[in-house]
Amino acid sequence: MLKSARNKEKDPEGRMPLAEHLRELRNRLAKAMLAIVVITVLAAFFYNDIINIITKPILDSVGCDKTFEELAKSSKGQCAQITVNGLLTPFTLALKVSLMAGVVFASPVWLYQLWAFIAPGLHRHERKYAYAFVGTGAPLFLAGAYFAYSVLPTTAKVLIGFTPSGVSNLLPLDDLLDLVTRMVLVFGLSFELPLLLVMLNLTGAITGKRMLGWWRAMIMGITVFAALATPSTDPLTMLALAGPIWILYFGAVAFSLVNDRRKRRREAEGPDDDEASDLDLTPEEIGEVETVSASRALPEQASSDRVNGYDDVT
Repeated sequence: MLKSARNKEKDPEGRMPLAEHLRELRNRLAKAMLAIVVITVLAAFFYNDIINIITKPILDSVGCDKTFEELAKSSKGQCAQITVNGLLTPFTLALKVSLMAGVVFASPVWLYQLWAFIAPGLHRHERKYAYAFVGTGAPLFLAGAYFAYSVLPTTAKVLIGFTPSGVSNLLPLDDLLDLVTRMVLVFGLSFELPLLLVMLNLTGAITGKRMLGWWRAMIMGITVFAALATPSTDPLTMLALAGPIWILYFGAVAFSLVNDRRKRRREAEGPDDDEASDLDLTPEEIGEVETVSASRALPEQASSDRVNGYDDVT
């Protein structure tokens, strides 16, 4: 009795024909897209709440619904009013916000589908590194996004302060959402810098000593980035972003130095019992080869004496 293809035992190393790979990729993509569509439809019923959550920090700092005394203290008397332009803009904005929420909240599903497709082709130590990078990268990105969300009110106060007196500032809602999304992505990716340095060190591209030699340039670059990303005259706001990145950078340097020391110790000890040693490919002279060949000859062949006219007994 023939077994069906579904009942066949899978290869433990994940090997399969090309057609099976393409079929699995199609199934993984279908599941990921289905999860995104479902979450997007559900988020469409709450897109007003999502927009309020995104725009609340800016409205609390520079919104025109505040009293004149509060505005005078917060943004020098200037305020911004969020507007929506066009007849189709509210509908397209709802689709945009819902789709963004669907991609974000369905990320555990499509990330798992991506991992399930890639993982069978990885070795055990490669899976260990992948788990470590994913488990570290996600919290770092969320920490950067949180810092971006926390500095939005201060950024809005500074930017709205450039509005000339007597001029109303009308802020389109789609532009505001693009600004918030851009800041969240930039801050989140900036917190991934230490993880990138650690990955380059593990692959042998750079050493911890070289990274340590960059510390002056890195501190200057991180400070300039923080100053541009947070256009505020308050140095505490700038340090609130630059400080964590400094700490993460020096943490990556410390990890790289320890990893380099461990690598040098392992090379000094030589290969393990189950590892193959390096081949000696140095060319030898012909005389040396003949001497070595004679020394490696069997005991019966080492002597040049002949027995009954033959080299050996046979």
